[in-house]
Amino acid sequence: GADPVPFPPRRIQGAGTALHELLVSAQRRSCLTAGVYESAKLMNVDPDNVAFCLLAADQEDEGDIALQIHFTLIQAFCCENDIDIVRVNDVARLAAIVGPSDESGEPRDLHCILITSPNEEGWKDPALEKLNLFCEERRNVNDWVPTVTFPE
Repeated sequence: GADPVPFPPRRIQGAGTALHELLVSAQRRSCLTAGVYESAKLMNVDPDNVAFCLLAADQEDEGDIALQIHFTLIQAFCCENDIDIVRVNDVARLAAIVGPSDESGEPRDLHCILITSPNEEGWKDPALEKLNLFCEERRNVNDWVPTVTFPE
């Protein structure tokens, strides 16, 4: 395949900012599901409620074959169900945004995070809309799972 078309850095930074805002907003609204297995369960039970998917892996995770298989299956599910999906290469930064542990104090698996639609009628998150547009633009140049970088 061809190399992905270069994308304006400003747009990618905008996507990183929007992702940060979306994660904070979703967590506040209890619309965030973290963990590969938790996410797979939710997608199996209620795929129509999933609004966005984030896959996160650091450099050392790239050699984890089981994780890569999970990512492939999650990506396929998201594509099949029209769920926008992005990758992040900074799990530590992600943990700083959403917290490294859940309410019980257990460490979180942050390799997959789903944003679900809240029950509130008419809820529209401008950050989610920006990310949906970003993903649509990236698909137009055959970049099906774009990588987003958080702002410094």
